[in-house]
Amino acid sequence: MKRFLRGLFKIVFGRTLIIILMVLLQIVALLGSFLGLRSYFPFIWESMNVLGAFLVIFIVNRDEPAEFKLTWIILICLFPVLGALTYVFIIGNFGGIGLKAKLGRRVKETEGLLVTEEDTKEAVRECSVSLKGFSHYMENTAGFPTYHKSEAVYYPLGEDKFADLLRELKKAEKFIFLEYFIVERGIMWNAVLDILKEKVKEGVEVRMMYDGMCSLLLLPYKYPEELRRYGIKAKMFAPIVPFLSTTQNNRDHRKVVVIDGKVAFTGGVNLADEYINKVERFGHWKDIAVKITGDAVRSFTVMYLQMWNVSEKGSEDYEKYLKNIVFEEPLYHDGFVIPYGETPTRSTEVGKTVYASMIDGATKYVHIMTPYFIVDREFLDCMRYAARRGVEVSMILPHIPDKKVVYYIARSFYPELLEAGIKVYEYTPGFIHAKAFVSDDISATVGTINLDYRSFYHHFECGVYFYDHSVVAKVEKDFQETLLKCQEVTLDYYRKLPLYQKMVGRTSRLLAPLL
Repeated sequence: MKRFLRGLFKIVFGRTLIIILMVLLQIVALLGSFLGLRSYFPFIWESMNVLGAFLVIFIVNRDEPAEFKLTWIILICLFPVLGALTYVFIIGNFGGIGLKAKLGRRVKETEGLLVTEEDTKEAVRECSVSLKGFSHYMENTAGFPTYHKSEAVYYPLGEDKFADLLRELKKAEKFIFLEYFIVERGIMWNAVLDILKEKVKEGVEVRMMYDGMCSLLLLPYKYPEELRRYGIKAKMFAPIVPFLSTTQNNRDHRKVVVIDGKVAFTGGVNLADEYINKVERFGHWKDIAVKITGDAVRSFTVMYLQMWNVSEKGSEDYEKYLKNIVFEEPLYHDGFVIPYGETPTRSTEVGKTVYASMIDGATKYVHIMTPYFIVDREFLDCMRYAARRGVEVSMILPHIPDKKVVYYIARSFYPELLEAGIKVYEYTPGFIHAKAFVSDDISATVGTINLDYRSFYHHFECGVYFYDHSVVAKVEKDFQETLLKCQEVTLDYYRKLPLYQKMVGRTSRLLAPLL
């Protein structure tokens, strides 16, 4: 309640209200312009109707999920002029052209820095056909190499990650990179910040980047300036500005920490107290994370520097952060590790492909933990086909939601999932924010990618794929232990849900691709 009132106070009396009002004024002005076209320039209005017809043909022939096409076609048919112009504005993504060019430049600068070593390639060739094909795709199409000598620690709760993160931060000698979607002042962030201040005094380079959405409710807009006064290099990614722009839809949803190029953290845990259950928002907060030690940290270092330099001028000395890395103890071969990133500036959906490939390759089981479930027909059919060919497909979702409409949409999929033989469970103690897949005791992935359109198509995301690695068994163990705290969803359970929830869920699925 205190958090809500604090957020409401910031909206009413802060910069957030100005942003909202200015955006609303722009929307009203656009709507007024549309109506003016009809009244004073009927010829242009009719021309726009013709444009809508051509756009429908264009949409039908686009290489994208059918759900995107259907949503836009319905909007254009219902509101020919407004729908057509909105489509051109959003799909044209004129504001994102600059973002795509800047990130593309940084990716080009780092070409040759991320490659699979020859001994690792040889080890991959000796493995299964599925790993060879997957490794080839990840390096040659997505740009993420496979690593052979990297250890991992799995954290079944945010509290576990938090404790170890503090220990690792205190060990830093050269640099600390942090990238988060949510940062909120409290027990967790204050403890991290205290260490960062001390490390700066010791001569450690510290960079902090967080998503600009934080400036609306959680942090002052000029908070990076405060951090810079401590000696921390700080910035917001894509600050929220009071102008209509498609780039504001592309948020940095990653959670990454890189320390000295030796250690990296990722997973669902943000820097806010609910993630470590120091405050309760939606019951018990179940989240997960992983720590990587070894060669695979190299990919996280490069991904971080690429994102950092999107808004920078000049060039980065990438090699500075990749060379002279010495580990105190020899690393041992513990299977294969592939860190990867997702970006809305390219056409390949890496995160979605990783998940789908694990489902397609499964012969025994696929176990999933995810906070949201809003997928296209293609991905749903992938899951249903796996279940129908005898693979045990089980999924854990929250019982207490953080976003009710999104929760109702997820529940609207229950009949289709259950009728295909997919087992669905709800985490009764509260909200599950974990994003994990584990399959056949051989592969697993942990990261920031939800099963929804935002993660698959709109956000910057990241994750780590493990194959024949000891961490796979730990992810599966956690899934089974979490299952003991869940209730199984049945068709009878779904039938007893309130009618309004079903109606909201089914109706909202029409606009789900745009959420």
